[in-house]
Amino acid sequence: MNKKVWLTMSTVAVAGTMLLSGCGSESGNNAANNAQAGNAANAGGNASDAPANTPANAPAGDMKLRILDANVGGKTPEENTKFEAEIKRLTGIEATVEKPASDYDQKVLTALGSGEKYDLIELSDLGKLASFVDQGVVSDLTDFVTNSTVLSDPAVIPTGEWDQLKSKDGKIVAVFSKFQGGTMPIVRKDWLDKLGLKEPKTLDEYYNVLKAFKEKDPDGNGKNDTYGLSTSGLYDVQGFMSAAGLKARYVMKDGKRTIPYATEAAVPMYEWFAKLVKEGIMDPNFVTNDTGKMRNLFLTDRVGMVTYWDAWVGMFNNMKKTEDPNTKFQAEGLESIPGADGTIIMRRGDPDFWIIPANAEHPDAAKKFLEFWNSEPGIILGSLGIEGEDYTKEGDAYKLTQTGTEHNMDHGVPFWYNTNVKYPFGKLPGVQEAQDLVTKDATLELTLPTWPDAEKIVNDYALKAMSGQMGAAEAVKKMHDELLSKNLIDE
Repeated sequence: MNKKVWLTMSTVAVAGTMLLSGCGSESGNNAANNAQAGNAANAGGNASDAPANTPANAPAGDMKLRILDANVGGKTPEENTKFEAEIKRLTGIEATVEKPASDYDQKVLTALGSGEKYDLIELSDLGKLASFVDQGVVSDLTDFVTNSTVLSDPAVIPTGEWDQLKSKDGKIVAVFSKFQGGTMPIVRKDWLDKLGLKEPKTLDEYYNVLKAFKEKDPDGNGKNDTYGLSTSGLYDVQGFMSAAGLKARYVMKDGKRTIPYATEAAVPMYEWFAKLVKEGIMDPNFVTNDTGKMRNLFLTDRVGMVTYWDAWVGMFNNMKKTEDPNTKFQAEGLESIPGADGTIIMRRGDPDFWIIPANAEHPDAAKKFLEFWNSEPGIILGSLGIEGEDYTKEGDAYKLTQTGTEHNMDHGVPFWYNTNVKYPFGKLPGVQEAQDLVTKDATLELTLPTWPDAEKIVNDYALKAMSGQMGAAEAVKKMHDELLSKNLIDE
């Protein structure tokens, strides 16, 4: 089977399994990171950019490690066994990687609640991390991180990033497992160019661009069957709400819980979306779309802009290039609209991270593994996979096997922090530029324990306002009053 066919199969497989790959409560985070997938069209990568995994990097000593994880490891039980063997070859650690087939979050809760002993557990929910710290089931890793020549190196993990993984009293309680991206408007750059339009920077400019996508036949089929914008419900409109200085989820104000999307400042934004719907500029099915339907509209020339994860900029480009090497399709990530004071609000996904449970039997082995995982040999294992299984080396170049092509260079680390480790095949087109926007402007959202209940109310009224089913002012008032009456906000 030729390489192009294998790539097509792997790309489709990844697109179809995105929602199954996450270890956290928000599958979109992991879906985004998995979008590095599919870059196997490159025949080889320079080995000097990504040093070979050699046992010379392994720490001495006979050590054991029990890991609970949903992302890291082999793609099948058989390959997972090989993955464990590769960890031992590279580190000297005899590791067992347990990957529950389903209900990962519940497995974590049960394990920590019952006292079951794991040495490492991967999470992607900062709210749960805070809860586990309060329960005293997570180890303090401050001294370990600050004294580690690997983890304290800002080239390996930027110093400021550690603030995400600190407890209320400033202790570092986890270690990053990979780099997490953010969300943004993603535009058909080739449509902008074809219509002679500049990248929009203001709300009015976005309106004009989206209107042109609807009315000026950018796909050239003469059918007037395109939309300007599609989303999957309220996910993720942060790039537009930034124009009014509104941040999604909770924002603490003088110690009180507020939800900006439920304030009067949100009314003009909901009215803006309602105008798009009324004029036929916005995909009318955005209220009921799942992310797959939204992505499909974008890939089939039906819509000129969607709101999604940064890594999907590259995924979109790669999928279309694989389908047609001569395609003019070009996706590009856009910055959020600046607010009145010039502030740009972009959404960043919660990080993926490891914790060492307080009852871990092999904490020293866990710490050695964490240093390994964030160094060159660990990153190559977590991305390309197992030498001889997922990739081979021919001279100074890496080459993916058919298995490696299917596995999409993601065994838990599609993207990483360590700037000393280059991507063997480079990043997919448009990804680096999109991630640069995230690095510059994106911040984490505040997800309090009450958010799941609050989210249902916010979504209900916001979507009614955006679709024109209810006046924006009325929707915001009812949203706010219901949140307040149910003690989900303080003001």
